[in-house]
Amino acid sequence: MFRINAVCTGNICRSPMAEYLLRAELEKAGIEGIEVVSSAVTAWEVGNPVDDRARDLLTEHGIDAAEHVARQFTPADYDASDLILALDTDHYTHLRRGAPGPEAEAKVRMLRSFDPDVADRGPADQGIYDPWYGDEADFETTYVLINGALEGIVEFVRDESTSDDSHESQA
Repeated sequence: MFRINAVCTGNICRSPMAEYLLRAELEKAGIEGIEVVSSAVTAWEVGNPVDDRARDLLTEHGIDAAEHVARQFTPADYDASDLILALDTDHYTHLRRGAPGPEAEAKVRMLRSFDPDVADRGPADQGIYDPWYGDEADFETTYVLINGALEGIVEFVRDESTSDDSHESQA
């Protein structure tokens, strides 16, 4: 099973939004056998639900995130994940520096590196600022920025799944 982990600071705003939006997009694309989770680089919000503003925005788009409980990214997540999506540049740097080796480090990508509008830019220009400090408009911006990358992530997953299937059939 292919596993994706979206990572932000506290796992109550950006990364759960990415998790639930990506799940919905994969389902819409008819892609099965993909697990999407999210986590935080800090323990600040561990055990807390998704931020009310993020939950309300997802609900407006027909997505129920009520079951979400914030958790922290652990070293085991490097092995458990096939793709680790950093939501901002500090998460990207933290995750790459903490990787136990080059293979794990290569799994870490900026979520917006899959957005064709910014894919040719470096990680410094692909971050999504933390909406927690703002208002509903900041959450809407976060939604738009995440949404811009979803199609690219779905295509990547589709390519990886096809690649994995061909490797398994050769074995």
